[in-house]
Amino acid sequence: MTDASQTSATVWALTDDRPGNNVQVMGVAGALNWPVEEKAIRYTAFAGLPNMVRGATLAGLTDDCREALAGPWPDVVISAGRRSAPVARWIKRQSQDRTKLVQVMFPGRAGTQDFDLIAVPDHDAKWGVAKWKNVVSITGAPNLITAELLRKEADLWRDRFDSLPRPYIAVVVGGSTRRRAFSQVRAFDLGLQVAALAKSVGGSVLLTTSRRTGLDAESALTQVIPEPRALFLWGEEGENPYVGFLALADAIVVTGDSVTMCAEACATETPVYIYAPPYSVGAKHQRLHQRLYDLGYARPLGQTFEAWSHPPLNPAHNIAEAIRRVIAGGPAKG
Repeated sequence: MTDASQTSATVWALTDDRPGNNVQVMGVAGALNWPVEEKAIRYTAFAGLPNMVRGATLAGLTDDCREALAGPWPDVVISAGRRSAPVARWIKRQSQDRTKLVQVMFPGRAGTQDFDLIAVPDHDAKWGVAKWKNVVSITGAPNLITAELLRKEADLWRDRFDSLPRPYIAVVVGGSTRRRAFSQVRAFDLGLQVAALAKSVGGSVLLTTSRRTGLDAESALTQVIPEPRALFLWGEEGENPYVGFLALADAIVVTGDSVTMCAEACATETPVYIYAPPYSVGAKHQRLHQRLYDLGYARPLGQTFEAWSHPPLNPAHNIAEAIRRVIAGGPAKG
């Protein structure tokens, strides 16, 4: 463990079986630009118990994961999601409280005093913890999209789409969630709106789907979105142009069902339009969309193409700045 007064510190990034959590953890770790060691966490059924039962222990981890968690202990542990919180707390105990704990998303009230910094999305207003001294509010979700990555991906993909007329309208499609389906009818509606938008400016559509989109919705989208276009459908072989689409787009249309996709779209300086018709998302996502609208990062999808811009949304950077303050011995809040 290094001296906490140094400008660089050692970091453990706890990742697990939830890709969305991992993107947030690695996004924050990358924004710090400090030495990072990824620690893969694998759970047993016991991890499903409440954290107040698990406590600050490795209960709920597989034997090989337990063995991999050994000193020397890091200066900082970054975790995300409820199930990883007891693991982080256990590491802090082993380090005799020298390791600083950073939690992305509220882990539940059990053991929150052990965390030096908890980053809570402001659309999760129900937690009511924004006034706590170790809690900072963020907009959206930390992710891996940076200006450097966008430049790199733009260079990688630019020549491959040279034959398509601009402006490019990138369409990022999520899909069904546990409570709401992304139906074929809704996919047709999205596709028709995008087609009209592209036709109005003589541009091209760059469409990518996700594992949640579904074959019926994909079929509807490909039927109504005309050429000129570039498609990358979930499960296709070859390089995924998703970040390239974001980097090259003159406008981005994103479905409102994914916090991460909305945040990644807003990590660009490109106009972002969110497709979220009434009853298509829950209250939490509605709060996120309104926050993005209010701050000027996005607008609701309409029929008009406008050239406008916004500063990149970068919650990972905001969390990293708070971590640096904590390491320096200051408060989490700026």
